Amino acid sequence: MRVALAGGGTAGHIEPALSLADALMRIDPQTQIMCLGTERGLENRLVPMRGYELGTIPAVPLPRRLTPRLLSVPGKLASAISAAGNHLAALEADVIVGFGGYVATPGYLAARRRRIPVVVHEANPLPGLANRLGARLTGHVYTGHPHSDIRHGRYIGIPLREQISKLDRLALGDKARAHFGLRPELPTLLIFGGSQGARAVNEAAFAAAERFTAAGVQVLHVVGPNNAEGPEDRTRDGVPYVVVPYVDRMDLAYAAADVAMCRSGALTCAELTAVGLPGAFVPLPIGNGEQRLNAEPIVDAGGGLLVENTDLTPGWIADTLIPLLTDTDRVVAMSEAASRMGRRDADTELAREVLAIARGERGDPVPAEVDESEIEVDESFVDDGKDTR
Repeated sequence: MRVALAGGGTAGHIEPALSLADALMRIDPQTQIMCLGTERGLENRLVPMRGYELGTIPAVPLPRRLTPRLLSVPGKLASAISAAGNHLAALEADVIVGFGGYVATPGYLAARRRRIPVVVHEANPLPGLANRLGARLTGHVYTGHPHSDIRHGRYIGIPLREQISKLDRLALGDKARAHFGLRPELPTLLIFGGSQGARAVNEAAFAAAERFTAAGVQVLHVVGPNNAEGPEDRTRDGVPYVVVPYVDRMDLAYAAADVAMCRSGALTCAELTAVGLPGAFVPLPIGNGEQRLNAEPIVDAGGGLLVENTDLTPGWIADTLIPLLTDTDRVVAMSEAASRMGRRDADTELAREVLAIARGERGDPVPAEVDESEIEVDESFVDDGKDTR
């Protein structure tokens, strides 16, 4: 079986695609996989690192509105569709699976021209624009959120790395804390802001450092690769406060923690619930509010807290977050609630669906509803490659 995956630009698009690739290979090691991406996205590091072939196409960050910039789009988009088509032909693809972002639109349209089955995975409750287009080309649409507003959508969860989905936090806890230089007996807060960090989260945490120390709460703080030159130890009075730019082993970070303070991108929410780690969610204050929508079901179920970006202060940390961390019974209850919201098998379930579609075992009764000429003028078909993490 030959499968093309279109998901580039951000970790929120790439990681689920790679997790699906891993699941496909576990089911059928003879599967041939190519990931479509651009020359500037994170996929240039992540895809080869995971052992998969990367086929690059031109990035076409299309405008959201009808502006003079749109005049340059048709030629660029045609070039990207052509490049995607060449990769599909070289692979002799049996199916393409898109996850949104810059590469999804050219991938979907190139596949449609070649009558290759299209599968769409939408991670967010509010679908990205590329996937709104994809959902008009196919009935094979799967979602990572139970209430995603996308046509033909079927809830399946977000494919996760086995390193995360199979994680036993309790069994690995002491080893994970030792790995980061943390003490085994202290309540532990993990702080991170997605793949690039989050300034507001970082600033609030640093401003509350003395309060963490006074309460005996140790911190593992992942500030983002652009916000630190290397690991930094802010330990005071024997209470560790470890600062690192980036963590390749997020499974160990999750295992070391009792609670996480973080943004609420779709992938982050899926990972925290899969491993049963309560989150103090700080939704990204820009965009269409999707990060708040990602976190709300978890919070409503008792598996996390929600704090607006403007309300994240040292006072909130002292009055709300630290009392949680020092209340073992409450942390356990929230962990169990978060775990009940998690989906650990979305990678395998989606892989089985994709293979069945490629074999022609899943009929697609939905006719193609898009005239490609509409793309030149219809703003609903553009995509800005937003980060879903």
